[in-house]
Amino acid sequence: QVQVVESGGGLVTTGTSLRLECTASEHAYSPYAMAWFRQAPGKEREFVAAIASDGRRVYYGRSVKGRFTISSVNTKNTLVYLQMNSLIPEDTAAYYCAATLTTSVANIGRELNYDFWGQGTQVTVSS
Repeated sequence: QVQVVESGGGLVTTGTSLRLECTASEHAYSPYAMAWFRQAPGKEREFVAAIASDGRRVYYGRSVKGRFTISSVNTKNTLVYLQMNSLIPEDTAAYYCAATLTTSVANIGRELNYDFWGQGTQVTVSS
């Protein structure tokens, strides 16, 4: 069973930065494609960012493009960061990391693309 674990959430003020970390246990068929989603209270889960299994192609949701950066530190994408800059209160949410062994990027921004999910880490941005 693949384990996905997020860390790095916390309480910050508007305009500051935070870095989330996601680790995934190794799999015989990795590398993974990895993604971050977020869910605010009373709202649907929203795509934030993804990195394809090749470790080069990255994708962002419209609300975070230009402020957030996803990166991987190894070729299997078992350790991925989400650097979040210029945070605003609207970024407040539980952030979830997800992994898939799928190499196609056709659905990389969709929840259904991912087989393994973490428990989430809370990010709260105060005004």
